Amino acid sequence: MDNELQDLIPSLLKAVLALLWENRWDWFFGVDMGIYYHPEKPAIVPDGFLSLGVQRFIDEDLRLSYVLWEEQVVPMLVLEVVSNKRRGEYSSKKTIYRDMGVLYYVVYNPLRRRKAPLEVYKLVDGEYQLQFGNPVWLSEIGLGIGAERGS
Repeated sequence: MDNELQDLIPSLLKAVLALLWENRWDWFFGVDMGIYYHPEKPAIVPDGFLSLGVQRFIDEDLRLSYVLWEEQVVPMLVLEVVSNKRRGEYSSKKTIYRDMGVLYYVVYNPLRRRKAPLEVYKLVDGEYQLQFGNPVWLSEIGLGIGAERGS
């Protein structure tokens, strides 16, 4: 973690989902957790990710990581918060998430000046397409995501 936002934003999203979906048990939101997507490759660690159709908790144990071939559910949404050190958010990570089949790829870059700090990409026909609006409605999830400046 390079800055506080990389923990704060995904943790806030997880807390909001826990309130909105307090009676749902078919979702999991991981924060700074490794996703093992291929047995012979190292895990990729997004700042946050959401999977639907999985158990929120596994018995009394908590997940140490998210293993695709065990869960058998690809995350629907992945969140990356860009710090002053780029870590492949616009290149290698985006390609891995696309190849995994992650439906929504969300990048928050608070230092961006010429473009919107929040970008939401949707996987359409095997390629990510930038979605427009603030908030962006994620119909398959039933939620919207946007960015506002607080006071």
